[in-house]
Amino acid sequence: MISEQIKEKYVNAGQAHVLAFENELSTDECSLLEKQLSNIDLDLAATLFDKKDEPCSDDLSVEPIPCTVQANLSKEENDKYTAEGVNIMKNGEYAVVTMAGGQGTRLGHKGPKGTFYVNVPESISLFEIQCRRLKKRSEECGRNIPWYIMTSEENDSDTQKFFVENNYFGYAKEDIFFFKQYMLPMLNEEGKLVLEEKYKIKEGADGHGGIFRAMLGRGVIDDMKKRGIKWIFVGGIDNILVQLADPCFLGYISLNGYKLGGKSLIKRDAYEKAGVFCKKGGKPFVIEYTEISPELAELVNDNGEFVYGDAHILCNMFNIEVFEKMGDKGLPYHTAHKKTSYINEKGENITPDKPNAYKYEAFIFDAFTYYDDMGIFRVKREHEFAPIKNKTGEDSPETASKLYIDYISECEGV
Repeated sequence: MISEQIKEKYVNAGQAHVLAFENELSTDECSLLEKQLSNIDLDLAATLFDKKDEPCSDDLSVEPIPCTVQANLSKEENDKYTAEGVNIMKNGEYAVVTMAGGQGTRLGHKGPKGTFYVNVPESISLFEIQCRRLKKRSEECGRNIPWYIMTSEENDSDTQKFFVENNYFGYAKEDIFFFKQYMLPMLNEEGKLVLEEKYKIKEGADGHGGIFRAMLGRGVIDDMKKRGIKWIFVGGIDNILVQLADPCFLGYISLNGYKLGGKSLIKRDAYEKAGVFCKKGGKPFVIEYTEISPELAELVNDNGEFVYGDAHILCNMFNIEVFEKMGDKGLPYHTAHKKTSYINEKGENITPDKPNAYKYEAFIFDAFTYYDDMGIFRVKREHEFAPIKNKTGEDSPETASKLYIDYISECEGV
């Protein structure tokens, strides 16, 4: 049975409905529900609901942000940045974080997205693609680059099992650190917790901006500081061309005195589904593709180039100080009105025909606004960006695999 202390807490918070089916649950189901209820921050949930109608955007002025085009660097500049980056890695001051909390459901894959296999032309998992790239750079630097993998409550066990079964792809086990992203409960339109099952509250990952809170709260930052880490690269699992240990990018951020930076590439058309870098109220910012106006999306300069054309591809570099600051401060949560199934008061599973609940996420680029400037490093799309998001069509395994094979052919696996 669920403890009286937890019951009292939920009754007092006006969330007693989550206990309605306690007498119908098995011992294991009761245990699962109690564990989940003990981890939910009811005060935070109430605050998020109260702020659900607050706009995510404001009236601060938007202007373009300068960027450095890698292809325009002189040989001397490229060599200088690369040497600096290599030196940081050799000194053991560099780490990589891969965000891999998602499932491969949209790809028709059962299991963590990182366990999805692509044919390039050999069959290889997304995790192994990144590991091979990291191993190659580590061998060049003469020491392993620590690899931190952010999972979720849903896929952590399967992810770790996959690494064990594959002998960590030949990487040192002690240099791979798994940590779980935090979850936030979904709330219905009355502010009530949504029941996914009679023994389970519906929760969602707190967005890629939750990485700051997770790394601080899960002990990742402590581990990095013990290792002497100063610079952290953060990327996603679904981009099979992500250069997760690029010394030139690292050196560019370090030598120019930035605390953070991001890679960009020119959007392929005005309405590509990617946020774009800019300055908002004089601070670095990313406008999401869902929020940019047609006027700004289509705006071009005298050369016919997009004024707001540098797409954010979730390849970011941070000084460790940023994680300490943001993890302690916390980023704002954005509200999305979603359609989600739920268990009603009769224990029936209901599938609504319109949005009926709120999901909350933090965005990693909201951290940019806490700094006066950041380094934007524009790279070539064909060398750095081959995302796998859809089962077929654009950004699918087919399109990403072709880009990967073309890149390997051109760059000889570098």
